[in-house]
Amino acid sequence: MGLFTKDIATLDDLFVHQLQDIYYAENQITKALPTMIAKATDPQLRSGFEQHLAETQNQIKRLEQVFQMHGHTPKAVDCPAIDGIIKEANETAGEIADKEVLDAALIAAAQAVEHYEITKYGSLIAWAKQLGREDCAAVLQQNLDEEGATDKKLTAIAEAKVNARAA
Repeated sequence: MGLFTKDIATLDDLFVHQLQDIYYAENQITKALPTMIAKATDPQLRSGFEQHLAETQNQIKRLEQVFQMHGHTPKAVDCPAIDGIIKEANETAGEIADKEVLDAALIAAAQAVEHYEITKYGSLIAWAKQLGREDCAAVLQQNLDEEGATDKKLTAIAEAKVNARAA
């Protein structure tokens, strides 16, 4: 199903479709993070990726909770955007021999993922509220808060040492 097809006729349809999209994205991220953990050389960065893997697994559980609260079975739909972000990250990382530059690239790739997720969760929360689903919005807000905190941690690691070492 494309993003704007006849299967999406209402805001509720759009909400469910985007919930399926972010569900797919979070699952793909749990597959990509172990590679990022293995490639990271900065101990703080590696630890941050490990922590975010555990958070992402909990975020998937929360998404499953939102599906159930909204009367749907958890289901993923392909998300070309996250696939593209992950593919680009893998290609870029494969081209960098200098480990310090690689850490900077890994942070940039991770932040691209975080910004995508922040956008999705922001929209989902707004739509849930519009649909009268404050309960769903509250659960989704937990995921959004974690994504924002991860983005800030990545920025701090980059600015404190990784970017300077890469230069």
